[in-house]
Amino acid sequence: MDSTILKLKKLVNASKKIVAFSGAGISSESGIPTYRGAGGLWSKYNPNIYATINCFLQDSTYYWNFFRDERYPIIKRAKPNQAHMCLVELEKKGTLSCVITQNIDGLHQEAGSSKVVELHGSTRNISCMNCKKQYTMKEAYDRLKEQMPPRCSCGGALKPNTVMFGEPLPQMALKEAMNAAKNCDLFIVLGSSLVVYPAAQLPVIAKENKAHLVIINLDPTPLDDIADIVIRDNASNVLPKLID
Repeated sequence: MDSTILKLKKLVNASKKIVAFSGAGISSESGIPTYRGAGGLWSKYNPNIYATINCFLQDSTYYWNFFRDERYPIIKRAKPNQAHMCLVELEKKGTLSCVITQNIDGLHQEAGSSKVVELHGSTRNISCMNCKKQYTMKEAYDRLKEQMPPRCSCGGALKPNTVMFGEPLPQMALKEAMNAAKNCDLFIVLGSSLVVYPAAQLPVIAKENKAHLVIINLDPTPLDDIADIVIRDNASNVLPKLID
């Protein structure tokens, strides 16, 4: 076994409160495109049009076309990968306190993780902006066949329960994530570039509170220098090696 993996395995086995922090990289292994970089969604869709709350409120047609043609078909066929399943195993062992995720695809919950903090919301849930009635992705997709943009049965506009640019993070989720970072003994970053704040501050908070910091990501991150272990690989290649 590679010495770095062996060091990580020993660290995981010695830890009692592990927090996993997942980004777009872990979802990309399930076939969901990342947002930034070559081939990312923002190379095809201008986020200033398709992902800002001001544009959505002015004309949500842009977003719902994106949802119909790109978002819904991709998430519908995406399945949890080995990394998601390994986190479930760590939770069953009682060592994983929670998963904090920047992802909005719901794959952690689909895999079986019960302690998931969604910093950026979930695209699997749709709300009426008027009466707050909840819809599933499938229900919203079906409404698109008859009406663009889709409307609630009360006539109100529908919006995905995701955090768009220009919206604050859900404060309860952020508070829960910060508390988890403060109280863990091992913080593992999985597939995050660590450039989106305030989420990217969480590994720093963990490190400041004496936790070990591990970063598993294909590309360098701004926090590599403070990490105890850095592994340039996909999470689904690394995590199975940690499970006995």
